[in-house]
Amino acid sequence: MPIDISVVIPTFRRPKPLAEALASVLAQSGVSIEVFVVDDSPEGSAREVVEKIGDKRVNYLKNPKPTGGSPSVVRNLAWPLTQGEFVHFLDDDDIVPDGHYQAVKEAFSRHPQIGLIFGRIEPFGDAPSDQMQHEHEYWAAAAKRARLCAKFGSKWAFAAQMLFDFTLLVCSDGIVRRDCVVALGGFDPQIRLVEDVEFYTRVIRYSGAYFMDRVALRFRISFPSLFHNSVELSEKQWAEIREARKRQHAKYRAQHNLFEFYLLKLFARSLRAL
Repeated sequence: MPIDISVVIPTFRRPKPLAEALASVLAQSGVSIEVFVVDDSPEGSAREVVEKIGDKRVNYLKNPKPTGGSPSVVRNLAWPLTQGEFVHFLDDDDIVPDGHYQAVKEAFSRHPQIGLIFGRIEPFGDAPSDQMQHEHEYWAAAAKRARLCAKFGSKWAFAAQMLFDFTLLVCSDGIVRRDCVVALGGFDPQIRLVEDVEFYTRVIRYSGAYFMDRVALRFRISFPSLFHNSVELSEKQWAEIREARKRQHAKYRAQHNLFEFYLLKLFARSLRAL
């Protein structure tokens, strides 16, 4: 039976959230799926979770060379093994809403030229109330910005936003045509933080994006949050983020051209005024 969606889940010592993430995937209806859990822990702690679930659709892979926290490398171990038409790179603590995969499959069918589909993000978790409020406000603003970008088509406004302004999505929010993943070679293994922003920017530039205006992901917020708690970021992490952005921009200029790069930068500035 052909596989509709291949789910790649990198994981590191989070058995309970991993089990919840897997349950949300396996509960999806209307699509055929396969799952690859890629364990980045030296002791292989996620194997017990996979064996306890006992679903033949779930495959367990142990990274023979644990990275110590490089999800690009871990995801790249699994996606070449996938057989699905679409690939979902799901983090091990996020939740897929009921019926989401079927909705995505139908949306891809309606938009055969599109390489990426993403939607609204619904934060949840046990973080302090002020942090949760910040997260809800941020992702509501991101959805509003995505709706605005969609008015300009499937590519340029989305690419400009991802290159030069705040991100519209996290890794778990996007589902990509496997052909795009293959053509682009997956994630950049030299980028450890904000690697998903760089990857999705390349996907958008290559084949465009479609924003599905419905909740596409329940995004777990922990405390402290690496994503939105700048106080908790170390100088090393800030340096990694700056270097990742510099590499993203340098790659874009090299793969395309300076005129397009600076035109998108100007476009991004104009979007902020809208």
